[in-house]
Amino acid sequence: MDNMTLKEIQNKLLLWETSENPLAPLTSNQREAILDLESLILDKTPDSGDDKTEVSVKAEGDTSIPLIDSTFDFLEWYEHLYENSIKADDAPYETYYKQLEERRNECVSLTNQITATMSDLNKLSEEYNLVSNKTNALHNMSEQLLADQTKLSNIGDDIKQKLHYFTQVEHLSQRLNSTTMSVNSETFFNVLAKIDECLDYMRKNNNFKEAHTYLVKYRHLQNRGISLIRSYIIQVLNHATEQVLAPEEDSTDQDSMDTAYAVYFGKFQAAAPKLRMVISEIEKRAETNEEYGALLADAQREYAARRARAAGGAAGAALRGAARDHCAALRAACSLLALACRDEYALYAHFFSRPSVALDEYLQSLCNGLYETLRPQIIHINHLETLAELCVILRIEVIEEQVNNDPALHALGQAARALLQDAQERLVFRAHVHLRHDVLLYRPAPGDLAYPDKLQMMEQIAISIQEQSLKRSDSRNSMVSDVSATSQEVANINIEAQRRPQASPADLHGMWYPGVRRTLAALSRLYRCLEKRVFQGLAQEAISLCVQSVDNAAKQISANKTNIDGELFQIKHLLILREQIAPFQVDFVIKETSLDFSNVKNAAYGLIQRPRQIFSLNSNNTLLEFLLEGTPMVKEHLLDSRKEVDRQLKNCCETFIKHATEILAGPLIELTEKVQAFTPIEQLKTQPWATPEEMAVAVKEAQKRIKSHLAPLQRSMQLYLANKETEFILFRPIRNNVVGYFMQVEQTLNNAGYSYEDKLIVACPTPEQVSVFISSASLISHSEPVLPYGKKRKTSTVKKPNIANIQENLEEKDNAKPVS
Repeated sequence: MDNMTLKEIQNKLLLWETSENPLAPLTSNQREAILDLESLILDKTPDSGDDKTEVSVKAEGDTSIPLIDSTFDFLEWYEHLYENSIKADDAPYETYYKQLEERRNECVSLTNQITATMSDLNKLSEEYNLVSNKTNALHNMSEQLLADQTKLSNIGDDIKQKLHYFTQVEHLSQRLNSTTMSVNSETFFNVLAKIDECLDYMRKNNNFKEAHTYLVKYRHLQNRGISLIRSYIIQVLNHATEQVLAPEEDSTDQDSMDTAYAVYFGKFQAAAPKLRMVISEIEKRAETNEEYGALLADAQREYAARRARAAGGAAGAALRGAARDHCAALRAACSLLALACRDEYALYAHFFSRPSVALDEYLQSLCNGLYETLRPQIIHINHLETLAELCVILRIEVIEEQVNNDPALHALGQAARALLQDAQERLVFRAHVHLRHDVLLYRPAPGDLAYPDKLQMMEQIAISIQEQSLKRSDSRNSMVSDVSATSQEVANINIEAQRRPQASPADLHGMWYPGVRRTLAALSRLYRCLEKRVFQGLAQEAISLCVQSVDNAAKQISANKTNIDGELFQIKHLLILREQIAPFQVDFVIKETSLDFSNVKNAAYGLIQRPRQIFSLNSNNTLLEFLLEGTPMVKEHLLDSRKEVDRQLKNCCETFIKHATEILAGPLIELTEKVQAFTPIEQLKTQPWATPEEMAVAVKEAQKRIKSHLAPLQRSMQLYLANKETEFILFRPIRNNVVGYFMQVEQTLNNAGYSYEDKLIVACPTPEQVSVFISSASLISHSEPVLPYGKKRKTSTVKKPNIANIQENLEEKDNAKPVS
């Protein structure tokens, strides 16, 4: 059975490598490994002829391979080889294991020795603890005895210390009531310090027996010391006050009054060393003690009262005796009070080092005299110049330059600010009256509306003065024979300055219309006197009234002279007004608030139209709609004076351009308007007014007008505006309009189908020809001076005007009262 089994196994093993269907075919690598193994075995197997040599397993560790005939032999050999390999690998570990066993045995022996040693040490420690406990008990008992002794000693010292505060009452009372004790001494304040210390102790330990009783006693001693200090301070201050007032009562003349005022501060300053140490001690204690704080306040009030008695009357008399001129009186009074306030602060610093409400009240009452003395005068001043100067003095000279830089002048600053507010209110009121009465309602004199005669006379005066100055300079130069180089150079410079063209009469301040001159003068005065917000509102109103005044004057000039004169007059002064208000660094914009009742009106109409729905219960209740929708609306309007001036100037310039164009090209304008209104354009030449002959007449009339009126128009512009750039800007649209009307005539001829012969009859010039014609017509003849527009030349000989008489005529006063 076993043999059969072995055979089956061998047969199955043979089936692994059959040529057909092998059960376990080997790969090429495996075959190569078997061949290599086989060659290795054959190389190590010894040859013994043809006989088989049996190789047996030798001693352990022999690596020779025995002869293997069966699978069992192979497996047996493999198992033997495996065991030998394992034993060979475990040899170092077995050696290390033996070493570990030896070390363990050594450690066990050492542990036994340590255990025996610790047992001996424990016995020794128990004996030591026993001895130590006995020794510590002895030490603790000794320390407890020492602690009890120290505690009893401290209790005794504490009791002695506490009893010290109870036993000091009689001693401090005797020292305080001593006749030799001086308040102004260090010993006195040492007694007070001891009293304060005892009082603090009694307050902190109020649970002690009889602490309240001794608290009352010490407080009585403290009040006694405070009373002595108060009496001493009052005595010293009264003595100083009597010394100050004695010369004043005995003196009657002004010189002795001045001498008495000179010693007002000297007497008190001499008394300061007597009180300085006392007051300094009070100030130290006042920080933590209410009683001394009240004493310090009383001392400050007594001092202020004595100073008011000594110097208050003299200061009030000096204020009342100031100059009657308002500005001089204000300067003198402010200087006097500033000096008095600084001296009072300096004198106060000799006595006290802490600020005082009483001193501030005294200085405030001293400075209130300024307000009470000057306010009745200020509120009755009518002149703007005086009010403006007072405001400048108060705002700049007093508040900004003196008060803001000196804390001692705080009271003077309050009085000056109150005066400034009253002066500003009066100034604003008088400015409103002045602007409305002397600007808007001003009735110009004939000389104020004498344009352009006024400008021509001023121009003649300027030329005459220039000629006379040149003659005088020439005669003076002829008289100088021997001068230095520097003098000659200065003379040449003066000659050149005199030969420069004089300012145009339109630029002279005296030639401005009184309404403009007064408005700008008022604004220049008010600018430095009023706050920015107040000045903006007043300036807006002033400029609006000035624009209305200029417009009224321009209408009168237009009625008396020509529209061109009135329009140029208005343009001239609006330009002056816009230029002069530019330096003011404010916005000429104010906000006006008004109520819009349009909603109320509409709601009321709805309520009247639907009376039956007043008490309706649905949503169409008209009464409810009236209450909800009939609320007036608040609207805000921004008024800008600069824009108003620009708008008025623009309208005036447009009107002037229109009138000037009508003067130069009136016939062409009428013809163009008719052509634009006629349709169709092809039948235009059939109209009697549109024949070539009529159109030629219109063109020739326009050219004639340009030739005759252009030079006077430009002369008027030069006389009024006195600025080449402004004249050019204003004349350019006039020129363009004239050229444009000629171009429209030419376009009409082309569009209406006029023949070449008709165009020759009309003879309308081209735009280039019109420009050249305007340029040639605008040249002023040197042989014959050109008169302004609307001015006719007299046939009689024109005499040279008398400069003195002309100046007298120009200097005639306005019908209005002086500026107030």
